[in-house]
Amino acid sequence: MSTARERILEATGELLATKDALAISTRAICDRAKVGMPEIYRQFGDKQGLLTAAADIGFERFLAAKRQNPLTDDPVADLRTAWDSHVAFALRNPHLYRLMFTPTGDAKPRAITEAQAILLTAVERCRDAGRLRTAPGLAGQSILAANVGVCMMALSFPDLFGDAAVSHAVRDAVIGKVTGDEGEDTRIGTATVLAQALVGTLTGTAAVSGPALEELAGALRPPSDPR
Repeated sequence: MSTARERILEATGELLATKDALAISTRAICDRAKVGMPEIYRQFGDKQGLLTAAADIGFERFLAAKRQNPLTDDPVADLRTAWDSHVAFALRNPHLYRLMFTPTGDAKPRAITEAQAILLTAVERCRDAGRLRTAPGLAGQSILAANVGVCMMALSFPDLFGDAAVSHAVRDAVIGKVTGDEGEDTRIGTATVLAQALVGTLTGTAAVSGPALEELAGALRPPSDPR
């Protein structure tokens, strides 16, 4: 038989499948879990503690998928695959993803450090293959920040940034920058600017306005895109 804690976390996860964390009430969680309101406070301290625990479970799922990404003889290609799987997870789990990567309050999901460690290992494979231009730590941070930024923009503004071409262009710009594997695609320069803007948005130092972001997104779409 499941414990009260397990039922509360399961109920929270089910509600996150259709609603943003801020829109979920503790009453709704308790009703679904069939527990009294005080149980949340006994188990998690408060609602924020519950949401942090739910985010950690989300990271467990996220990291399990990461560990299943196949490795090939091309570590740079593997970085691109890891990027795409990250985006796919975000699009499948939009409300959970926002909770995981935009936590509120002082409590932060602990598993973010493991996500960084997995990415660092992937970047170090590039270094060992002679395919890295910068320090592995900085390269990993840059890739993760840009990857999260692309996902957040796609979830928040799907009409502008939801096209897979935008994600691929930023992916190739960022990974190409740190590995030296830049292609001939003329969108790479624009994608680099967008990647910098996304990182700035996450850190609160963005210097690119909304209209400018819309213009960048348009520049990244293939010529045949009617939007």
